[in-house]
Amino acid sequence: MRILVAMSGGVDSSVVAGLLKAEGHEVIGATLQLYDHGAATSRKGACCAGQDIHDARRVADALDIPHYVLDRESRFRDAVVQDFADSYARGETPIPCVRCNQTVKFEDLVGLARDLGAEALATGHYAQRVDGPGGAELHRAADPARDQSYFLFATTQAQLDFCRFPLGAMPDKAAVRAEAARLGLAVAEKPDSQDICFVPEGRYSDVVAKFRPDAAEPGEIVHLDGRVLGRHAGIARYTVGQGRGLGQASRDGDQPLYVAAVEPGRRRVVVGPRAALPQPEIAAAEVNWLAEPPNLPLSCQVKLRAREVPQPATVRWDAAAGLLRVTPDSPAIAAPGQACVVYDGERVLGGGFIRREAA
Repeated sequence: MRILVAMSGGVDSSVVAGLLKAEGHEVIGATLQLYDHGAATSRKGACCAGQDIHDARRVADALDIPHYVLDRESRFRDAVVQDFADSYARGETPIPCVRCNQTVKFEDLVGLARDLGAEALATGHYAQRVDGPGGAELHRAADPARDQSYFLFATTQAQLDFCRFPLGAMPDKAAVRAEAARLGLAVAEKPDSQDICFVPEGRYSDVVAKFRPDAAEPGEIVHLDGRVLGRHAGIARYTVGQGRGLGQASRDGDQPLYVAAVEPGRRRVVVGPRAALPQPEIAAAEVNWLAEPPNLPLSCQVKLRAREVPQPATVRWDAAAGLLRVTPDSPAIAAPGQACVVYDGERVLGGGFIRREAA
């Protein structure tokens, strides 16, 4: 087939291009430039910028495949970075990788692939695409430690039908690096990108403050019982479940305290004992199904954070509110803005974004 490969400049997408070329496919490489090329060259831990574009081009040259660089800086800023800042200003904890997959990566690259006459788009995601009776299905990767199916729940069925994830069956990252070495790729030992790609230094609150200064305004840290325990330097610095960065509000006597809620309207961070954080019911909006919408209520498993394992739950649809209601078998901590992804064993059925309903 003619296949477009999304090449970030890292070892994963480089191996995808190499494997597909070795299988006899006609491979075309495409790299998205998401930041100013000059300013990004010194950033460590970023992707789709500076040195990474250079590395992707070197791999393409070594594989003797055409390679295109697409300037998507403006679109990425509007669809991902601005959304990231707006989400924090709403008192949420966003997942920019999901927004990037929804817009810049899958929407734009699938369109490019079709324009180039390609029959598929391949990426370096650790997930498995399985052909099922109703079309392509999204399954967890063979390596649970690298599984990225959580970040792909918002993929449309049409996009999933068109996409390929060659690394999903790999046993671990060591096997991927071994393939890179076997293929003679210069990036075989290149370190993985860290943190949020457009915040490689880890100071995400600086990015939020630039786009939404209101999210960096100081306010009170209050206990669930209403006591004012301290001050904060901006709600963008806090997420539900967090125990660090609370200063004198980190303890109530001998009891450690954690963020229980972020209230943007009052610019307040609410804290409480960890036992008070788990919720018996969680609401999710912007729901996307990657299977025929199941009959609800449904017994399934849900994942509420990227690094959690799926846990048993029951989900039902609240048509009046337009929300997916999730009742975990055991109350769970859920941060607004994160994803609630619904699984049936290894298969992703769909998911949505966790919402904090008004009190």
